[in-house]
Amino acid sequence: MSVLIIIFITAVAALFSGVFDQGKFSRYISIFGLLIAFYVSFLPELEFFSQYKAMYEFGANAALFTRISIVVTLLLFFLGGFAFSNHRSHQSELYALMLFSLTGGIVLFGFQNLVTLFLGIEILSIPLYVLAGSSKTNLRSNEASVKYFLMGAFATGFLLFGIALVYGSAGSFDLYQIHEYSVNNPKNYMFAAGAVLMLCALAFKVSLAPFHMWSPDVYQGSPSLITAFMMSVVKISAFFAFFKVMSIGFSGITAGWINIMGVLIIITLFLANVMGLAQSNAKRMLAYSSVSHVGYLALIFFGLNNLSAYNLAFYLFAYSLATIGVMMCLIWVEKIKRETSYNAFRGLAQSEPILAVAAAVGMLSMAGIPLTAGFMGKFAIFAQAIEDTPFLVLVAVLGSGISIAYYLRLIMAMFFPKESSFNTAERVPLTYNIMAVTVVIALIVFGIFPDLFARQFGI
Repeated sequence: MSVLIIIFITAVAALFSGVFDQGKFSRYISIFGLLIAFYVSFLPELEFFSQYKAMYEFGANAALFTRISIVVTLLLFFLGGFAFSNHRSHQSELYALMLFSLTGGIVLFGFQNLVTLFLGIEILSIPLYVLAGSSKTNLRSNEASVKYFLMGAFATGFLLFGIALVYGSAGSFDLYQIHEYSVNNPKNYMFAAGAVLMLCALAFKVSLAPFHMWSPDVYQGSPSLITAFMMSVVKISAFFAFFKVMSIGFSGITAGWINIMGVLIIITLFLANVMGLAQSNAKRMLAYSSVSHVGYLALIFFGLNNLSAYNLAFYLFAYSLATIGVMMCLIWVEKIKRETSYNAFRGLAQSEPILAVAAAVGMLSMAGIPLTAGFMGKFAIFAQAIEDTPFLVLVAVLGSGISIAYYLRLIMAMFFPKESSFNTAERVPLTYNIMAVTVVIALIVFGIFPDLFARQFGI
């Protein structure tokens, strides 16, 4: 809980830097606070916080996912100086809201109780409604904000109704008491209905089809750095909460919901990959790609074992790194060209080769090409699921095959035109080149030596 408090104080400090007209320092305050929080996450939790264990516990899994989220947020904040250059008057609010959202994510990593789960989801989501619409003069951004709010409202309704039915059956909000009830009362239909409603609510939050509906619109309309935050940190937080609720709370009635999950995976992988293939806009294609990755991630519910949480963390970290690699390229092109169609990327490799390579390696990792971290992530999850459900793994492999086609379209646009469409004298910031090299090295190193992930994050 120390990490949670540090990040909350950092968010307040970043916010108040804007109040005192020092918003230009909010990014540095945020980065400093995140570095302290990352260090503290390796220290033992203070004894004082043990009295709150019934509601929140900073255990091994919570620490692992917190460290991943902090690292990804730090990388995104390094991109913020250029990405938020059009928002200089309210930078402090943007960084503060992202940190408040991260605070909600950290609540989700350690929740022990459905009340804490609900609070975590709302703290994670409410700042995002504002962030999605933070480009105030952009109609698409305003639309994204309204649609994200409406999706969130639907999900909250499903979640509260589900929690009410579960509490009405089990008589407790405690996750482990609910687990015991599910084991001893697998035929209680009201309890099963509550579990299914909660599954639907969390499927909304992670954008599992057909609950993804407006997610591509939200991702496309939001400012690109906020989109990257949603695709990475928010996905890490929401998916771990989803995993924890279903694999612990409702493990006694797995037979009642696992088939629903399987159908959702098939719909997600088919719909997202086919729609990704049909796009001519890179940002929208990445939005559908993000939805498709939720389908791969959901295979984690099949063949659960002691390494499932670790496999999930590795996949989410690899995907987040790849997202940063692609999105930093997209942010640069969007600033220069004012659009994100495939044509806007034509010849990027000739003017900004490092950035183009980072985007290409990121997309190859997303596609699951060997020697990248994305391949190891997919391999671990597919290997876990294949004994329980070989058919779903086959569908996922086919989905990966389709995804290669739409990733290659963007790679070909960047590398193979004879003439570059970039005639500007403006060069990419040094920070972006350093970040691009870092991401490429990380994706390849974790792809060749996946065990380094465990060592780096203190497992």
